[in-house]
Amino acid sequence: MAKAASIKIKLLSSADTGYFYVAKKNSRTQTDKLVKKKYDPVAKKHVEFRETKIK
Repeated sequence: MAKAASIKIKLLSSADTGYFYVAKKNSRTQTDKLVKKKYDPVAKKHVEFRETKIK
């Protein structure tokens, strides 16, 4: 059976609040770490969210 192209990743807040989003990414086309600017409701502002592994 073939390996899935898309994997689930955790986007962790760079504001060190512990808040995170879960997203999918195609591991074959996007080989680098994903960084998105999204809203952190704990910090109450937009911050960068960086890709980490789901444990």
